[in-house]
Amino acid sequence: MDSIDDLFKASDKSYKAAKLVSNEDVRSNGKATVEDGEDDDDTEAGPALPPDEGDEELNDEEGRFFGGGITTHTADVLDFIDERDRVDEAVREPEKINLAWLRKIALNFERKISKNSELRAKFEDDPPKFMGSEADLDADIKALSILSDHPDLYREFAKLGCVTSLVSLLSHENTDIAIGVIEIINELTDEDVEAEQEQWDSLVDAMLEADLLNLLNDNVSRLDETEESDRAGLYHILSVLENLSSRPAIAESIGKDTTFIPWLLQRIRRKEPTVTQNKQYSAEILAIFLQSSSLNRKVFIEADGIDIVLQLLSPYRKRDPTKGTEEEEYVENLFDGITCCVDEINGKTKFVEAEGVELCLIMLREGKMSKPRALRLLDHALGGADGAQCCQRLVEAAGLKAVFSIFARKHDNQTTEYLLGIFSSMLRSLPANSTERIRLLGKFVEKDYEKINRVMQLRREYASRVAAVDQEIQNQKSDMSTEEQVDRADEWLSKRLDAGFYSLQTADMILAWLVAEDEGARTRIRSLLRDRDEGFEVLRATLK
Repeated sequence: MDSIDDLFKASDKSYKAAKLVSNEDVRSNGKATVEDGEDDDDTEAGPALPPDEGDEELNDEEGRFFGGGITTHTADVLDFIDERDRVDEAVREPEKINLAWLRKIALNFERKISKNSELRAKFEDDPPKFMGSEADLDADIKALSILSDHPDLYREFAKLGCVTSLVSLLSHENTDIAIGVIEIINELTDEDVEAEQEQWDSLVDAMLEADLLNLLNDNVSRLDETEESDRAGLYHILSVLENLSSRPAIAESIGKDTTFIPWLLQRIRRKEPTVTQNKQYSAEILAIFLQSSSLNRKVFIEADGIDIVLQLLSPYRKRDPTKGTEEEEYVENLFDGITCCVDEINGKTKFVEAEGVELCLIMLREGKMSKPRALRLLDHALGGADGAQCCQRLVEAAGLKAVFSIFARKHDNQTTEYLLGIFSSMLRSLPANSTERIRLLGKFVEKDYEKINRVMQLRREYASRVAAVDQEIQNQKSDMSTEEQVDRADEWLSKRLDAGFYSLQTADMILAWLVAEDEGARTRIRSLLRDRDEGFEVLRATLK
C-alpha cells in the first residue's frame, strides 16, 4: 500500500491530465465551430449512456456511483482512510467507569431531573414543550444500568444523593418514567449482581430511606395491566420485592408497613382465561413473604387468606394443571404459602373452619399432582402443640381410611415422612380415651398388627442407613481435633438427616406411643425387636 501522500499526488496528476484534454482548444473561447454545429444522425443527443455491465474497466467497483465518478487511485485513498478509522476505533480506550465518571453522571442526572421538572411546571398544558426533556431523562435513567457491573460504586452512588433522586421519580406523572426507574432498581438489586453484602446493603438502605416500599405500593394501583408496558412494569415491581425479600427484616417490613399482602391476595384471585405470568409471580412472591415472617403470616390469616387460597386450590382436587405451564407453578406456590400458615395457631383454626381438612382428603383420594402436596399440608396442620383440633377433624371426616390406605403402599421417602408425621401428631394430640384416639389405635392393631409391622420395617431401613453414616462420621472424627469436630458438626447432622434420621425418630416415637397404650401392640413390638436382638432401649436411645 502506497503512503497516503503518494496516493494523493497520483490522484492529482490524473486530474490535471484530464483537465488539459478538456481545454485543448482554448482559442475557441467557448464558441461553437461549424463542425460542432453539424448534425450527425449517428450521434445521440444528451449524456453518454452508461457502460455495459460486462465492461469491467468502466464499471464502478464499489457500486457507489452510476457509470464511474472516481479513479482507482481515489478509491484506494478512501479505502486507506476507512482502514485508519477502523484502527483508531479499535485502539481507542473505553471510558473508565470510576468515581470521577460517577460524579459526572450524577451531576448530569440531577440536571435532567431539574430541567424536566421546570419545563413540566412551566408548560403544564403544552406537553410537546417538555417531552424532549422527558426523553432525555428516560435515556439517563436507562444509562444507570451500567452500575450493576460496578457494585463497588453503590455506596458512593448513595452518598451523592442519586439514589434518593432515582426513587423519587417513582412518583413521576409519566408512568413510563416510573416504569424505567423500576427496571433500573430491579437490575441494581438483582441477586445476579456480584455485589458484596455491604455494598448491596448500602444501596438498598438508601432506597428504603427514600420511601421505596410505599412508592412501589402506590405504583401497583396506577399501572394498567391491559397495557403491555404497564404489565411489564408490574412484573418488575414483583421482581424488586423478591430481591428485597432476601433480607427477612425487609420482607417483614413489607407486610407490616404496606398493603402488598392484601393486594397480592386480590391479584391471585383475578379471573383470567389462563394463568398469566404476573398472576403466577404474585403467588410466588406471596409465598416468599409468608415463609419469611410470622408477622406476615398473621397479616395473611387476618385478611382471610387461608379461605381464599383453599378456594383457589379447590378446582385442582380432581384435575391437574398442565405440566410445564405458569398454572402448575401457580398451584405449587399456593400450596407453599398456605402450608407455612397452618403452622400458626390461628392458622390451624382458620384451616379447620374453612374445611381445609376435608379438601385435602378429597385430594388424597382423587388427586394426582395435588396428592403429595395435600399430604404435606395435613402434616403441617396436624403438627405442633396446637394441632389437636385438626387431628380430631381428620378422624371425624373419615380420614383415617384414606391416610392408612396410602401408608400400606410403598412411596418415596418424602411421602413416607409426611405419613409418619401425621401418625405421630395424632398419637401426641388426640385426647386420651377419646373416641378419635381409640379409632386411631384400632387402625394400628387391625389385621394382625399389619400397620405396626410396616412401621417396624421402615424403622429398620432408616436405622441401617443412619448407622452407616454414623460409622463414616466416627472414622472421620478419629483423625480430627475437638475444634475440627465442632466445625464439622452441622455438616454431619445434615448427612444424618439425609440418611433418614428424622424419619427414624418419628417412627420410634410412634412405636413408643403404641408400647405405652396397648398391651397387644407392646407384645408385638417387643417380638419384632427381638428378631434383631434388640429391645426397647433402642427406641429410647433414638428419642434422647
